[in-house]
Amino acid sequence: MAAITASMVAELRGKTDAPMMECKKALTEAEGDMAKAEEILRVKLGSKAGKAAARVTAEGVVASSIANGVGALIEVNCETDFVTKNDSFLALASAAAALVAQHNPVDVAALSALTYEQDGFGPTLEDVRKGLIGKIGENMTFRRFKRFDGSAKLASYLHGTRIGVVVEFDGDESAAKDVAMHVAAMKPVSLSADQVPAELVERERSVAAAKAAEDAAVATAAGKPVQSPEIVAKRIEGGVQKYLKEVSLFNQPFVKNDKQTVEQMLKSINTTVKGFTLYVVGEGIEKKVDDFAAEVAAQVAAAKQSA
Repeated sequence: MAAITASMVAELRGKTDAPMMECKKALTEAEGDMAKAEEILRVKLGSKAGKAAARVTAEGVVASSIANGVGALIEVNCETDFVTKNDSFLALASAAAALVAQHNPVDVAALSALTYEQDGFGPTLEDVRKGLIGKIGENMTFRRFKRFDGSAKLASYLHGTRIGVVVEFDGDESAAKDVAMHVAAMKPVSLSADQVPAELVERERSVAAAKAAEDAAVATAAGKPVQSPEIVAKRIEGGVQKYLKEVSLFNQPFVKNDKQTVEQMLKSINTTVKGFTLYVVGEGIEKKVDDFAAEVAAQVAAAKQSA
């Protein structure tokens, strides 16, 4: 069985807000598998763990560029929050977004090879990146980007520098910008319920089934009646349908007026949203959580050996 360390427990607690002992139990049951432990906590603790798990800790910024109907969204990562406020780093991210829009590079390598000079470094974007690493003393990388070719109108919204959204639309620009802000706040995964990725639907169904099974076990242990398989199946499917409404943009209550859905708001002003792209800094990146006590102990031991 995999050893469950204090740093693993701390990492899971940071992702889920679950009590320390629950985190340790979940990790033990999952044999150290962090993703599986998160699902176990969702079954035991409900949606609280799932919502908190969406929080991320990796550092960096999201930058956008829209000009003449062509746009780009890019995530540039660094090691610490301190660097995300550095003017040179911010200028690099902004320039990279503009280069994506202008030149349509096929990947990060092609983007890095484009001509660009800054802070005395160049002649390519990659040379500037390497130069700033030496100047600032911290690694930085171009993680991902997307270019929008002007087949639809574009609206963007940046929440600080950590969340960026580009919406592709036809119709009212003000409404599209409101939708971009809504996406940043509510983080839908698709436009409509039928576009939610199948793997997410199956994961939600699995969690709902596991929760129902646990409830049945608790009821049995307490000598209470257990729901029939038909009722349980309806309950599971009801949970899945609720999830689909919560994560699909058109079905979400509009943040500026929760009496109507986003779809209803758009129809009322003859505006169509064709797609959206949401970047959250560090999303999907596992950030190392240091075990401070172990690190100090190792340093002390090393010092004794060298003495």
